[in-house]
Amino acid sequence: MRVTKKSLVVVAVAVCCLSVIWLSTSIQGGQRTYEVRPEVTIPEHRTDAGRAIDAYERLMDRYMDLTERNLFRVGTDLQEVAKKLDAIDEKLTNLAVRIGRIENALDIKKPYNPPVEKTQPKVPNQKAAKELPSQRQP
Repeated sequence: MRVTKKSLVVVAVAVCCLSVIWLSTSIQGGQRTYEVRPEVTIPEHRTDAGRAIDAYERLMDRYMDLTERNLFRVGTDLQEVAKKLDAIDEKLTNLAVRIGRIENALDIKKPYNPPVEKTQPKVPNQKAAKELPSQRQP
């Protein structure tokens, strides 16, 4: 068997034709299926109660923010007041020391003040408490 140029050309053309046919069927091939997921959003149907709850939540958030800011401001004010009171206390301590030195230098004796007894309020007895003011005799 001899291989001639014509037979090689015929075989090459046949191979090319077969490959073109095979590629065209593989490209178009069988039926292809695609999965489509539509993303369509529909606005939520809100009732009056739902809207009222949302409004109440927004109001509470605003109230909590306002309260937090006010508490922070009060805390800052209290710190400033505490600093001023500490400064006043220090000045009073220095003044008391100074007055003590002046009294020692002038030989001034401190007056003796006896402690004052605190009187406790009298508790009326049970019998007198039960009587009406109109029933008491003078």
